[in-house]
Amino acid sequence: MSQTTLVIETSGQGLYEFTERAEAFARSSGVETGLLTVFVRHTSCSLLIQENADPDVRRDLDAFFRRLVPPADDPAMDYLVHRLEGPDDMPAHIKAALTCVSFSIPVTGGELALGTWQGIYLFEHRDRPHRREIVLHLA
Repeated sequence: MSQTTLVIETSGQGLYEFTERAEAFARSSGVETGLLTVFVRHTSCSLLIQENADPDVRRDLDAFFRRLVPPADDPAMDYLVHRLEGPDDMPAHIKAALTCVSFSIPVTGGELALGTWQGIYLFEHRDRPHRREIVLHLA
């Protein structure tokens, strides 16, 4: 069993890949067969496993979520009550609720069992920079 916390510095909304860091952790753990749990310790960002070959996929996902959940100052979001932390805060919580904050990846032969085009991403939903913590637990 092994555990670590990764820190990802974000510069605003978007997808931040950390596949290589998770793979390096799995390799260095000495665990040959197991399950890696990935957990983000925040409520205004989330996690995704998504294609990492074509950057257009990341741009399109980001654009889709911005359109699906616009900022709180958009007239379509007039129903929102929580506005203390700016127009991106409550929409960030909604986006995090629609995605996931934790998932598991099998480890086989000391390697993550990801598909050929799969990458692991932090999905930042806030506009300003943040310091995000991701816990990796391999058992």
